Amino acid sequence: MTTEDTTTGAPTRTADAVLPSARTLGKGLAVLRIFMGLILFANGLAKLFGFSKIEVGPYVANLINREGARSILQFEVLKNPAGGQPGTGIPGLRPVAEFMLDNWGLFGWALTAVELTVGALLIVGLLTRLAALVGLGQALFLALVYASSNRWMFEQPHEYVPLIILALVPTGRVWGLDGGMLRKRGTDPGELRGWPF
Repeated sequence: MTTEDTTTGAPTRTADAVLPSARTLGKGLAVLRIFMGLILFANGLAKLFGFSKIEVGPYVANLINREGARSILQFEVLKNPAGGQPGTGIPGLRPVAEFMLDNWGLFGWALTAVELTVGALLIVGLLTRLAALVGLGQALFLALVYASSNRWMFEQPHEYVPLIILALVPTGRVWGLDGGMLRKRGTDPGELRGWPF
């Protein structure tokens, strides 16, 4: 909406006029959802097939396979001296990590299944808020693993902040199957009543 400045007569825009539309915001959040899904799915594929490097011409990228995930957990929780002692200073994390490492055959495949499932659901926009919530659990555990290692400020917020947003905002309604499912119902469930869609 445009109005006229009363002193100069020049056109001015109201605050609402400069804001993007809900549809534009929905598309932007859908891009975030798909991007996070691709990251999780690619790392899940690396764990499933046991590779950790992708080379496309001069571009080289690294992913974390099952053995890499095991090594990260083992080093950060049990060995890393960055916190002034060997391993983590987070109470209770060491026995949890030791249990996971002792049963890595199960936990490595569970991690693979979580990354593949959450990644696929985010990519196609199905049960997006539930998928993001499951992914958030994994990301927060990783942040806890790094919490006493003095590695990164805020312990990798790029992993969990987008998943918090995706767990709260119904991004699967734009470019996703959640939107189609809600249209078939013929009702508008609102923001939180329609959870996990």
